[in-house]
Amino acid sequence: MNVMGISGMPGSGKSIISDIAAERGAIIVSMGDIIREESKKRGESSKETAKNLRKEFGEYIVSELTIKKIKKIQEEGVENTIVVEGIRSLPEVEMFKENFDNFIILSIFANPKLRFERLKIRQREDDSDDYNVFKERDYTELKFGIGSVISLSDKLIINESDMESCIEEINNYFDEINL
Repeated sequence: MNVMGISGMPGSGKSIISDIAAERGAIIVSMGDIIREESKKRGESSKETAKNLRKEFGEYIVSELTIKKIKKIQEEGVENTIVVEGIRSLPEVEMFKENFDNFIILSIFANPKLRFERLKIRQREDDSDDYNVFKERDYTELKFGIGSVISLSDKLIINESDMESCIEEINNYFDEINL
C-alpha cells in the first residue's frame, strides 16, 4: 500500500486533491481533522490545540496520531493508497518517511489574497473573514514549518487559474504515480 502526503497553506486547494484521490479509490486521512477532533475534546480552538499538542507531546505528535490511524487501516487489510492531507512540518515528513516506504509529498500553492477569498466562501470553523486573522493563521502555519515542506515537495501544483486546469494537472500527476 502506498502512502502519500498533501501539503499547502489554508485555502490553497488541498481538499481538491483529496477529493480527486478519493474518487480514484484512495483513503483520505486529514491531519487537520485529527486536530479538530482533539480541539473538541479539549474545548479549545483548533489553533490552540495544534500549538498545545506540540508543546505537550513534541513536534511529532500529530504525525504520530496520524500514523497510528493509518496503521489501524492497514491492519484491517485495506490495500488502497492512503493520502495524508495537511502535512505541516519537516519533522512530520521525516516521521512518515520512516514509517512508509516511498512516501512522497504533493503540495499545492495559491497566493494569499486568493486563498483568503476562498476561505471567506468556505466558512469552516477555523476560517475567518478578517484578513488580519487570516494572516496570523498563515504565520502560525509558517512557524510550524509548512513553507519548508512545500518547497521540498516531490511535486508542486499552482492553483491560481481556473478549476478545470487545476483538476487536469492533479489528474495528470496521479496518472504519473499510478494512483
